[in-house]
Amino acid sequence: MNHRTRIKICGLTREADVDAAVLAGADAIGFVLYAGSARYIAAQRMGELAARLPPFVTPVGLFVNAADSDIAAAFAAAPQLVLQFHGDESAAACRHHGRPYLRAARMSAGIDLLKFATQFSDAQAILLDAHVEGFGGGGKVFDWSLIPSGVPRPLVLSGGLHAKNVIPGILQVRPWAVDVSSGVESAKGIKDAEAMRRFCDAVREADALRGPDPALPNT
Repeated sequence: MNHRTRIKICGLTREADVDAAVLAGADAIGFVLYAGSARYIAAQRMGELAARLPPFVTPVGLFVNAADSDIAAAFAAAPQLVLQFHGDESAAACRHHGRPYLRAARMSAGIDLLKFATQFSDAQAILLDAHVEGFGGGGKVFDWSLIPSGVPRPLVLSGGLHAKNVIPGILQVRPWAVDVSSGVESAKGIKDAEAMRRFCDAVREADALRGPDPALPNT
């Protein structure tokens, strides 16, 4: 059986965009709870948007070196939230909350992704993003050849994806999931419903071409 690549659409700020992302076929909706981002929303606003999600569509909160109190406020607003860490958080800090989490890896020539994934061995997945100045996503594509084989955690491919490059990305990297933000926007934090639909359709097209994977961690 072919693998169905999961789809996360990140950086949503409006009700209409949440509804359109779900309609397009997103499996997870990402909310940026990092004040340094143009897509930042407060925990209370995130809770309002997350409440619109139907069953089996997962809310994900993106944090960068956040205080425990900020993460607690996010859980209070959306108890089903999955954490996504994009800062300098250690493995112990990620585990501290006792909740499912994703750990972002900033991909550059010097990273040892096998060691990194082993350090975060209880992460649901490792999210691969381009190494840019500052924190959070930068909307840049990184060199996919930096990804070694045999990474011991499921991978989420991120970084500058859009409908035109997600098919080659899936076919080369064969990730568990893909994550898109700026590639489906008309402006920062403002999603384009048609771009989200095209992106999700492209992922399904890639899956039809991908064929079965020999082995996927924790599938």
